Amino acid sequence: MSHAFQNPRIFAIANQKGGVGKTTTSINLATALAAVGKRVLLIDMDAQGNASTGLGIKRSERESSSYDLLFGEKTVADCVAPTKVPRLSIIPSSMHLSGAELELVSLESREFRMRDALAGIGNSYDYVVVDCPPALNLTTLNILVAADAVIVPLQCEFYALEGLAHLSKTIERVKNTFNPNLDIHGVVLTMYDTRNRLSGMVADDVRSYFGTKVYDTVIPRNVRVSEAPSYGLPAIVYDMRCTGSQAYIQLAKEVIKREKSILNNQKVAA
Repeated sequence: MSHAFQNPRIFAIANQKGGVGKTTTSINLATALAAVGKRVLLIDMDAQGNASTGLGIKRSERESSSYDLLFGEKTVADCVAPTKVPRLSIIPSSMHLSGAELELVSLESREFRMRDALAGIGNSYDYVVVDCPPALNLTTLNILVAADAVIVPLQCEFYALEGLAHLSKTIERVKNTFNPNLDIHGVVLTMYDTRNRLSGMVADDVRSYFGTKVYDTVIPRNVRVSEAPSYGLPAIVYDMRCTGSQAYIQLAKEVIKREKSILNNQKVAA
């Protein structure tokens, strides 16, 4: 057993529900990891392309995309674009991803295309963060098959747990069928409103159900975080001192700490 993870570690940021802070978490976690010295690649797999726009990559500048990567037309190196954030690169999204489902259906080894595409990435990065589409479809399945772990953003609202139970079952199925190493790295509570009793109740429910899988860090509702994408900047760059940015910096520290603990457990097991 090697003394370290194989680089890079691949995180799928997934939740089949839209509007839970998935893209915001992808952008700001990737930025925060880069800010603490990690080499990070963000892959935007959502046809809406919000992670690409949120990092200032205009549609007209997206010559190569995650679509090209998924369909084996280009390599990771062909598709990577720099961002304004040091040590953070991106593979932008493409509108073509909206038709990817139909194209994948008839392909051989259709579930393994992303895994194969990322196999040649080498150790140029410490972390790959993949922003999944808001659906449990073949594109998301490809990402889960390629990933080491899933980070689940969960909005503090009434139906949150229902969707999470469904996602957990899907992850379990992927683990049993395609990717035995896949695990939920953690659940991050987003859009937490301290003035709203429901937020606290949902947080308590999620913690009682998932225990230590839920990160201690909670991402608050924050105007500055919502404004940042319209400037093509991560919140952490747009306003590092706001509560939302500070929360994402804490989350990155917690992710790294959890990584160390997983690694230590692997050493003990070996």
